[in-house]
Amino acid sequence: MKRNKYSAGAVKFSFWFMEFRKEVQMLSSGKMFDEIKKLNEDENIFGASTPARAKVIYSTVTNRIQSLDDSFIPLFMDSDVSTQKLFALAGTLAHDTLFFDFVYEVVREKLIIGNNTLTPADFNIYFKNKQEQYPEIEKLTEATIKKLIRNYKTMLFEAGLLDENTRASERKIIKPILDSVLKHWLDDYGYGPIAKALEGIR
Repeated sequence: MKRNKYSAGAVKFSFWFMEFRKEVQMLSSGKMFDEIKKLNEDENIFGASTPARAKVIYSTVTNRIQSLDDSFIPLFMDSDVSTQKLFALAGTLAHDTLFFDFVYEVVREKLIIGNNTLTPADFNIYFKNKQEQYPEIEKLTEATIKKLIRNYKTMLFEAGLLDENTRASERKIIKPILDSVLKHWLDDYGYGPIAKALEGIR
């Protein structure tokens, strides 16, 4: 699995599952990325609020899709919604290394030890450690980190990994049940660390 440079780009990103699914469906029907890009520009196929937002959505969703081997597309199309959300999460984690490391280093470890509560301290310790180790994270402002934390929670919730108590400071981690097709695909195509992160295994 490729590791991209750490980025705080998630401050302006959402999970965008419906957009991810729509683009995968279009690819499955034979459309190319350039065609989808033009449709997005001309017809606002993702229902974005502004042309600039439409561009960000297309670019981000496309990067997530392209972070996965394209053999996932027919499997995605044959999957139920909960598994499709995990495919979308896998694409997000494969593209966003800072987010992946949080899930792998924090969420996975909690699942391993049987602690299913995600606390503000978990986020604070994670980012403090990264700031001490990486100059590009050290320079992030407190406001940026707060927004990253908020967006990480939202993406995990929308993927089905956090409870619905969105106003609570502590959130319950919901261990996903990986469909055998998804699990084998992750392992076979080099995304084993994502499977381990989601299942909470060493």
